Amino acid sequence: MTKRALSDEILMQVEKPARYIGNEVNMVKKNPADVEIRFAMCFPDVYEIGMSHLGIQILYDQFNRRGDTYCERVYSPWPDLDRIMREKRIPLFTLETQSPVKDFDFLGITLQYEMCYTNILQILELSGIPIWAKDRGNGEPFVFGGGPCSYNPEPIADFFDAFYIGEGEVSYDKVFDVYKAAKRENLDREEILYRFSQIPGIYVPSMYEVSYKEDGTIRAFFPKREGVPEKIQKQLVMNLDEVPYPVKPLVPYIRATQDRVTLEIMRGCIRGCRFCQAGMIYRPTRQKSVEVLKQYARDMVKSSGYEEISLSSLSSSDYQCLKELTAFLIEELGEKEGVNLSLPSLRIDAFSLDVMKRVQDIRKRSLTFAPEAGTQRLRDVINKGLTEEVILNGAMQAFHGGWNKVKFYFMLGLPTETEEDAEGIPALCEKVAEAYDHIPKEERTGRVSITASASFFVPKPFTPFQWAAMLDGDTYSDRAHHVKDVFRKQPKAKSMKFHYHESYVSVLEGVFARGDRKIANVIYDAYKSGCIFDAWTEFFDYEKWLAAFAKNGVSMDFYTTRERPVEEVLPWDFIDIGVTKQFLACEWEKAKRGVVTPNCRESCSGCGAAKFGGGVCYDRKN
Repeated sequence: MTKRALSDEILMQVEKPARYIGNEVNMVKKNPADVEIRFAMCFPDVYEIGMSHLGIQILYDQFNRRGDTYCERVYSPWPDLDRIMREKRIPLFTLETQSPVKDFDFLGITLQYEMCYTNILQILELSGIPIWAKDRGNGEPFVFGGGPCSYNPEPIADFFDAFYIGEGEVSYDKVFDVYKAAKRENLDREEILYRFSQIPGIYVPSMYEVSYKEDGTIRAFFPKREGVPEKIQKQLVMNLDEVPYPVKPLVPYIRATQDRVTLEIMRGCIRGCRFCQAGMIYRPTRQKSVEVLKQYARDMVKSSGYEEISLSSLSSSDYQCLKELTAFLIEELGEKEGVNLSLPSLRIDAFSLDVMKRVQDIRKRSLTFAPEAGTQRLRDVINKGLTEEVILNGAMQAFHGGWNKVKFYFMLGLPTETEEDAEGIPALCEKVAEAYDHIPKEERTGRVSITASASFFVPKPFTPFQWAAMLDGDTYSDRAHHVKDVFRKQPKAKSMKFHYHESYVSVLEGVFARGDRKIANVIYDAYKSGCIFDAWTEFFDYEKWLAAFAKNGVSMDFYTTRERPVEEVLPWDFIDIGVTKQFLACEWEKAKRGVVTPNCRESCSGCGAAKFGGGVCYDRKN
């Protein structure tokens, strides 16, 4: 039996001790002495969020299928345990064997959200691993990063030995094989990193040099050694049916954020929304076959005991076999075995409403629309492809079907946004509320309820808006307050609610999203001053962040409120995602003119993703 890293006395002092003891359903058990590679897989946030992340489950399953590798998990200790571990000098440990993370060959950190960056430093410091990559010596773990934020790794590059650019199923086997060979040859750390840099998709920051112009922009980015590639090519799985999938998912003993079976039906998106990073970096769109998904669903429900299954994709309505798949899930798993079906990311149409009526208690559930912008002009700017007519028709169909609760998601501060565009948010919600009045009373299920939520626009790398300026935090807040005031003046105000995010968190996210290596010292100083769990409102301390920027002489406005010229060298230009910079620049110009680009199934716009030789690009040509 594995000895726990924490005593009963300590576990009794912390919130939710089950976060730290492992032994969940389907946890992989191996003898560490029987493997050559030990990999600590980390999600730098609290356990409940990390356990809900599909990418971790996929790689955990894939790595542990190798007989020579044992992949274990580690999450950020909540502040109560963090304090105890520092006081008692308890090293951070994995859940599976309760072993110190420092004893592993690799520490792999998922970079899902920029506001988790200080938690990365927490993980390193509690593990006893030097925070700065340059300070690590032979025998210490190689720290890898991967996930959406690795598409601009530069703000945190100095903390990592390497980044994996792309989908993990492709090149990690090569990483492990190179590492095993390097150990046999007794190579030093520098030489092993050099060999990692030869693997497609692997970016080793220490192998590159950055020079800057007098105005603070990047002059050049280039390799230090011969043989190190100038460009890092994104790695992509072209046939999703051929790669492993975790049909025995980990099941925690406490409720996770996503407490259900997750069935990934496709990757990528055909829509081309200009603010959406995922829609660009995961191109081209690739689907799993419906028969494979049916078998996955059977196996996962059986192995996990979950009573709900959720479809995962960027736009589930665009999965071409959705009708067949949902019919199977409802009839075979729902009606026969009592498994509920969750359907996120659906367009509101007759088919979707029919499916949702079969799987939901309509008196309890609300329907969700994501117009993103309040006016048609601005929806055209962002290439949303959603008209007011479609929104109102969808709402009317929902009301006739028995729904009376609607949620809307919007963004404030989008490029070219005017006061009229912002006021269009309550105006659109008012029209939907008014539409409910046309529903016969005998068909209504109560009073209509409209909830609108607004986030603040954050430009992301590899989107047409990567050159756009953000608004400052005060302007964001003022705009949100104005929209809230306009909501209060609507005739249907009693039926509507409006919520918005913390603007200064969005500003900081914007710095990290488009930052360069000069940001690393700011992150370090903010962490040392006590910043941690910045994604959590109760812990976010903007004043400490302002002090860290001031200490390092770094201007936040340089990274946020400055519109960037298209010819500027961007910190992430060394990464090739397939989608070309020329295409993104063309989309940026079309956005300024309010010109809409058709989706990938309607017409190919020549984004560059066809170079991968598959997915929707290949389907269109054949």
